[in-house]
Amino acid sequence: MKTQAYLFMGISTFFAVVAGVYMFWARQDHGAVEWVGATVLVVAIGFGWMMGWWLWQAARRSEHFHGLPAEERLDGEIAENAGEYGFFSPYSWWPLFVALSVAFGVVGVAVGWWMALLGAFAIILTTIGWVFEYYRKEFQH
Repeated sequence: MKTQAYLFMGISTFFAVVAGVYMFWARQDHGAVEWVGATVLVVAIGFGWMMGWWLWQAARRSEHFHGLPAEERLDGEIAENAGEYGFFSPYSWWPLFVALSVAFGVVGVAVGWWMALLGAFAIILTTIGWVFEYYRKEFQH
């Protein structure tokens, strides 16, 4: 996970350099900073460092309790990563409906707030359906 953390932090540092150059050139050309692009770049810096910091901390905690993972050791073998990675629903339609609800809500921001509110309501309903999928009918346990 440290490699992913370094990638996120490196890209964010690149965005910081680009943001500085962008604001400098905008000030030189127009006499003022162009705030939309500057804001987006600053938010990208924050999000990248947030993800990088979290991944770095998670890697430190994992190494403290479990040692280095196989993918970060020079003597690591592929077979060490074998095993179950989690449970994935093979016949679930809920992810599709959640994605369609999110798309509807995002388009709603551009079209009208009434559509965005309907999209938010659809996102809530489909997320509840996805979370509680295995509590109903033949999949119940």
